[in-house]
Amino acid sequence: MSIRFDDKVAIVTGAGGGLGREYALELARRGAKVVVNDLGGDRTGSGASDAAHKVVEEIKAAGGEAMANGASVTEYDQMVEMVAKAKEAWGGVHVLINNAGVLRDKSFAKMDPADFAFVVQVHLLGSANATKAVWETMREQNYGRILMTASSTGLYGNFGQTNYGAAKLGLAGFTKSLYLEGAKNNIKVNTLAPVAGTRMTEDLFPEQLFQAFSPDKVVPAALYLVSEDAPTNQIVGAGAGVFQAAYVTLTPGVALSGDELSPEGIAKHWAEITDRTGEIVPDSGAGQSMMIGKKLQGN
Repeated sequence: MSIRFDDKVAIVTGAGGGLGREYALELARRGAKVVVNDLGGDRTGSGASDAAHKVVEEIKAAGGEAMANGASVTEYDQMVEMVAKAKEAWGGVHVLINNAGVLRDKSFAKMDPADFAFVVQVHLLGSANATKAVWETMREQNYGRILMTASSTGLYGNFGQTNYGAAKLGLAGFTKSLYLEGAKNNIKVNTLAPVAGTRMTEDLFPEQLFQAFSPDKVVPAALYLVSEDAPTNQIVGAGAGVFQAAYVTLTPGVALSGDELSPEGIAKHWAEITDRTGEIVPDSGAGQSMMIGKKLQGN
């Protein structure tokens, strides 16, 4: 069964190049009307360009419909205006891919607090701004598909990227609460952790790997996660044509009391506490409390 986006309107932030461009082009090929959002800066967030207009030209040349938008995800009012223009032109917004991002890598010891704040602002608060701007429209439509862009840095860490990692894991957490709030209105929310050779990563990959990790090989995961039959509350890894699922798990744990309810008791039982046998993937934060309750009841 072919996955199509006919009669759907999609917004892709940071779509002037790299992954965002590939998402926008493929969404348009599959019938979506696409808002190509890009501020046009380099990977540090500096400068400007007409990258979004070039992607729109590509889409229109192939027979698709698209509009360029140069709003900054860091400005909520600009995101609201972007959504209003999409609705005015096409009647709604059904898909949002939060892809815009920047890098300002340094070890934490050498990092300026302003660079930490800026990366969090663009990735985490920027995604929240764009999502908030479409949220009521999606609720009214009783339909929405939202994709956050996390990273292996957020999930597992990477030297020199404390700001980026904090923002990216924050987006995974954003997904895990937002999907609960959107469920009754058929709004599905997922997280993608892509690995791709783009301007963001061009000096991190050897040339051969840079080609192997071309952005188009991430696109299948992104489009599936914003499709009509998409799952929700998933964290999916994608790179070089390999697709993975990541989970935040919880071990059964150990109930301590008396003298063992102490730091020494934690040390003594550490191997049992961290034993992954029987671990679960909670559907919500309540899962931790429920597992504690079972443990106290001797289950």
